[in-house]
Amino acid sequence: MRRAFVLLVLASGVLLVVVDRTVTPLAPVRMAGSAVYGTLQNTIGAVSRSVGGWIGGSAGGERRVRELEAENARLRAALLVAERSATASGGAAAVGVAAVGVAAHVVGFGRGRQVSIDAGADAGVVRDVTVLNADGLVGKVTWAGPSTATVSLVTGAGSSVGARMAGSGELGLVTGVPGDGTLRLSLFDPNAPLKVGDRVVTLGSEGGRPYVAGVPIGTVAAIEQAPGAATRTALVRPAARLSALDLVTVILPEPDR
Repeated sequence: MRRAFVLLVLASGVLLVVVDRTVTPLAPVRMAGSAVYGTLQNTIGAVSRSVGGWIGGSAGGERRVRELEAENARLRAALLVAERSATASGGAAAVGVAAVGVAAHVVGFGRGRQVSIDAGADAGVVRDVTVLNADGLVGKVTWAGPSTATVSLVTGAGSSVGARMAGSGELGLVTGVPGDGTLRLSLFDPNAPLKVGDRVVTLGSEGGRPYVAGVPIGTVAAIEQAPGAATRTALVRPAARLSALDLVTVILPEPDR
């Protein structure tokens, strides 16, 4: 019996890693895998953090940590809303979209520049919503099970994010650069002012999905020279340290606002 349970858990984990595309016939199987694996992962995480709290001599430390993480996520969402409202005169997209934040921990890395988090539909997480951390944009949710979800990183192949230059307001597009963990910025105006160190933030999407406005994407690291090109391009260093993710916030726009 014990061996069968272990095999079930391992199989559930494999399903979450291998089935990384939405395939309708496998959806129920993947949902079941998420429920089993997610519950186990949450239990392991809770035990580990509880042991850490016990070693530190703090009674109820795990509960307090969770409360603080949830409050941090709420405040981070509120800050985004406040910043968008403050820049409304500058024409920032998605101004007025209210949002709530859900705290989550990264519990696994998958192929194709994806990570798994320990929050899913049971916590309100849905597909095509923004994920960020204290430094900036992490990516967007591309699949959500009951207690876990998959986040596609902003640096992943095929990633595409509408962008705005924090200083000049110039518009463009940020895409992932396969293999090196950087981003490529393409400004729509080939003569737009641009220099190393300029900050790039999200432009925002209609209704705040998949990306809310004003989230730091990164800073310009190098300007690419291409005379006569229709756009102006540069390499961007991501604001978030994507190779060392832990606590993240999932931003959920409120549909009734």
